[in-house]
Amino acid sequence: MKKFAVILSGCGVYDGAEIHEAVMTLYSIAKEGAAYQCFAPDIPQHHVVNHLSGKPVAAERNVLEESARIARGNIKALDEFNPREFDALIFPGGFGAAKNLSTYAFDGAGCSVNPLVAEAVREMVSLQKPVGALCIAPVILAKVLGDVELTIGSTPGTIKDLEQMGARHTLTTHGQVVVDKRHKVFTTPCYMLDAGILDIAEGAGNIVKEMMKIM
Repeated sequence: MKKFAVILSGCGVYDGAEIHEAVMTLYSIAKEGAAYQCFAPDIPQHHVVNHLSGKPVAAERNVLEESARIARGNIKALDEFNPREFDALIFPGGFGAAKNLSTYAFDGAGCSVNPLVAEAVREMVSLQKPVGALCIAPVILAKVLGDVELTIGSTPGTIKDLEQMGARHTLTTHGQVVVDKRHKVFTTPCYMLDAGILDIAEGAGNIVKEMMKIM
């Protein structure tokens, strides 16, 4: 059975992993007959957002602990990740990818990536194993890999930032997957577009299927 490592970034679109994208990714992996193990860095969240008002609140939360909500407790700290034990790596989106796994939400093209996240990506690419990213998470791959072909849909400002990082962007719509064959990198836009949950299910399903083809 092929096995995916899924890196989460908290719980909730505004300050963590996008829940629809995370759940649909896990569902799609299982539907395709593969297994998964969730991981998250054991670090504080950048901040906590009230998802009803959309405003930050005075609270502190941990990325690993919050991600465990989505994984139903079956999750490991990212420093336990061993790339040789997995066939693929995938990142659901959500602002957590841009606030907790990287600083893209604050620093744009000049952002940094959490060292454990960057190491996981580089190790999988060096082993020629597929790496996938949904929604805004491709910015992580652009920053780590540089010259890589990917998509975040059609948002001009984000596309400009990706290109400043050295990436090559392809315009896409719902459910489309861009494949960089050299790096074995797979990306799809999901909620970077005006999307509904059926679009997310399609995007997650398609990216997992495409990744499975080379595993």
